[in-house]
Amino acid sequence: MPANKTGPSGKKKKGRRARLLVITVVLLLVAGIGFGAYWSVSTVRASFPETSGTLQLKGLGGQVKVARDDHGIPQIYAESAEDLFRAQGFVQAQDRFWEMDVRRHLTAGRLSEMFGDGQVETDAFVRTMGWRKVAQEEYDTKLSATTKKYLQAYSDGVNAYLKDHQGKSLSVEYAALEFENEYKPEKWTPVDSVAWLKAMAWDLRGNLQSEIDRSLASTRLSPQQIEQLYPAYPYGRNKPIVEGGAVDPATKEFDPKATPTEGQTGQTGQTGQAGQNGRNGQPGGTGTAGTPGTNGTPGAQNNNGTPATSGGAGAAGGLRSGLTALSGTLDKIPALLGPSGNGIGSNSWVVAGQYTTTGKPLLANDPHLAPQLPSLWYQMGLHCTKTGPACPYDVAGYTFAGMPGVVIGHNQDIAWGMTNLGADVTDLYLEKVTSDSYLYDNKQVPFATRKETIKVAGGGDRTITVRSTRNGPVVSDRNSELGKVGKDAPVKDPAPDRAEGYAVSLRWTALDAGRTMDALLDLNRATDFASFRKAAAGFEVPSQNLIYADTKGNIGYQAPGRIPVRKGDGRMPAPGWDPAYQWTGFLKPGELPWELNPKRGYIVTANQAVTDKKYPHALTGDWGYGARSQRINDLIQSKIKDGGKISTDDMQKMQMDNSSEIAKLLTPYLLKIDIKAENERETKYVREAQKLLEGWDYTQEADSAAAAYFNAVWRNTLKLAFGNKLPKELRVKGQCLRVRPANDAGPQEDLDGNTRLVRECGERDPDLAQPDGGDRWFEVVRGILDKPNDDWWKTGGRAGAGNRDELLARAMKDARWELTSKLGKDVNSWSWGRLHQLNLKNQTLGKEGPGIVRWMLNRGPWNLAGGEAAVNAAGWNAAGGYDVIWVPSMRMVVNLADLDKSRWINLTGASGHAYNAHYYDQTDKWAKGELLPWAFSADAVKKGTDAELTLKP
Repeated sequence: MPANKTGPSGKKKKGRRARLLVITVVLLLVAGIGFGAYWSVSTVRASFPETSGTLQLKGLGGQVKVARDDHGIPQIYAESAEDLFRAQGFVQAQDRFWEMDVRRHLTAGRLSEMFGDGQVETDAFVRTMGWRKVAQEEYDTKLSATTKKYLQAYSDGVNAYLKDHQGKSLSVEYAALEFENEYKPEKWTPVDSVAWLKAMAWDLRGNLQSEIDRSLASTRLSPQQIEQLYPAYPYGRNKPIVEGGAVDPATKEFDPKATPTEGQTGQTGQTGQAGQNGRNGQPGGTGTAGTPGTNGTPGAQNNNGTPATSGGAGAAGGLRSGLTALSGTLDKIPALLGPSGNGIGSNSWVVAGQYTTTGKPLLANDPHLAPQLPSLWYQMGLHCTKTGPACPYDVAGYTFAGMPGVVIGHNQDIAWGMTNLGADVTDLYLEKVTSDSYLYDNKQVPFATRKETIKVAGGGDRTITVRSTRNGPVVSDRNSELGKVGKDAPVKDPAPDRAEGYAVSLRWTALDAGRTMDALLDLNRATDFASFRKAAAGFEVPSQNLIYADTKGNIGYQAPGRIPVRKGDGRMPAPGWDPAYQWTGFLKPGELPWELNPKRGYIVTANQAVTDKKYPHALTGDWGYGARSQRINDLIQSKIKDGGKISTDDMQKMQMDNSSEIAKLLTPYLLKIDIKAENERETKYVREAQKLLEGWDYTQEADSAAAAYFNAVWRNTLKLAFGNKLPKELRVKGQCLRVRPANDAGPQEDLDGNTRLVRECGERDPDLAQPDGGDRWFEVVRGILDKPNDDWWKTGGRAGAGNRDELLARAMKDARWELTSKLGKDVNSWSWGRLHQLNLKNQTLGKEGPGIVRWMLNRGPWNLAGGEAAVNAAGWNAAGGYDVIWVPSMRMVVNLADLDKSRWINLTGASGHAYNAHYYDQTDKWAKGELLPWAFSADAVKKGTDAELTLKP
């Protein structure tokens, strides 16, 4: 196993504390606490951008106007595309350079250069994946000459700003870093912009966490139990995005009007992996949306003849510790993007003019991401003063600070939105390795290796060796525990000698050079559905659902992405030495689902299944389960039935819909429970809470006592029925239970009467623990709710439950006492918002710094409505608590009949400067569900201009 492993030095904690102490002192000075009030004010204001008057910008071919509204949102007007993007780089650097600088250090694995040795582990993992290396390859070999020209222009604009701004004139954060280690930002490069796409792809990477979680669950649960926790998608209840269509056998392309031919009746099940050498075998993979009524082909038999589908508890020991370590590392990479999970997704929908009050389409979008301060998104408009071949851009919307163009928005002809498709584009491979080679197809193959040097502020350099197999980088090299991977791994029989275990490599489409940056700029200048689809064909990573509308009245959908074709099902780590588990290619763009002007008159995408079970290609087996998407479908149907029309106001109200699908399902059962506590007083207390649910309409408003109580009951139900039965690697860190050791099938007591139970504490961060309470868990509970004696309802101990009603009664009692401690004795004073709070944290220092630093840079709390898998998806993790951990990161409604009547809002504000007026000036409105007017035409922008800056050559 590898000798080089990255870990903290013995001085890590001491050095990190000293570094944060220095930063604290400087920021206290900046804030004027105790010293130099005049200097503090000048330092804070030094970084505020000039937004009016005239400035010189080297390299411009002509004058550029930057018009900002009263929220500081810029609209840029230029005579050429290069001037447009040069000005975009300059303006984004004015508002957000700290954010841009941190991002590029993240994607290059260089955070340690800014923040010291506490970031070495993060840097080492990012270097191992090689984000920056792949971005460089994309720039050198894949991107068009036009895109490169615009990327360079953007970089020139950023660097023009940096030339005249350093230290405190960039931001208060630089004042601290400059004082500590004389940190000076480097020039911006085009590859810095391209690399950020890798971070976004990581945040939306598909089912990698589910792959790990299933493997970890197998140390304590049977294959049948694991399948119960990952139920099939409910096609009969929750509609897919595209209803119908088929891949034409002759052209091999998707036709939305075709019907499947005989023999094309569904996605085939995949070959499962068998247990190895007769040891507790893993189940064969269940086919992904296979032929109705069938699952995947069972894996090969174990040596004892038992089919793999009926194997025992599966992976333990080395695999368990290895995957746990990998899971922990994945959770931290990148920390700036927040938790991934079932709630990370988005809503988008488009309604055709036949059903709108405007007579033209209305398009809504709200991507769900971890809350950040400043918001991940940056609002702006990019306008050629005269559009034509030389300057084809007249576009506005949301982009990322650090990238040219607009990511989501509209131009003068079309509008588009995005949600995460969730395609399975990652696989973990177990690798049988020696010190310098790995096994593949019965041969030893030399690793591809490279050295990476990590520079550390305030410390010595760290050098790592990155090893790669044909499947990808060996990610297990970055953690010592991962050297034990595979001691009891579920792999195909026969498997090579385990020896000290298997290494783990990562295959991921984002680690292959692609053309997504080309595609984004092509989307910005698309004029119709044909050019929109052509642009989407290059949108390879991350795989997103793209919805479409145009000013001529058309609506459409396209599923893009570089999606692998594999023989295995991708649900468990695969044997890297076996050629049978290699990816065999990628779906062609023409094979991916799309539709134009469907008869139903609207399209909804909210991370549900893309197609029905008849689509022949396996996109993933881990869709979102459709609670949000079906609610949106139902809301649209309720408005348009009997000739009704949908207005812009209606679209906005739908985005704030708080209805709880699981509450509708579970509350009737809760109201039937006859509460009987240990004494009359306790019984009365619990019944007071139970009565809150009587007549409740299942909406989760911030002031709702019923929503607070129900969600507490839901959380405690999940903990009792499932959470306490999961292995420690999936439970909340510090949550300790007395449990039977994994794979111990003996009696609870030994022959001498001593208990066999051991104390076992959870190991996962609260935001990432299971059960998280998302709509996958809605389906799990739905599957057993009419089975009152199902084993999941049974718990151990003297106060244990023996059936469904006993467990629900216990959950109701526990929830009553939990909320009493959090919200008080009087149930009528309870409110969901007091539990369900949003706190916005500034990047890095707002998360890692001492309390006074966080106080100065962070903002909040806000008491929020909404909830898990609601349309207003203010997500929380039921295993970890009630705090908001992902949000609709922006909201927009585009009116294709009159673009100036469109509306938008950002989570925070345009500025990344902590004391600027636009730091978080949209948050209060965002929390209330309000939207701002979105001016687009030159006249509307001029009317709403609050400040205008002229940039001259």
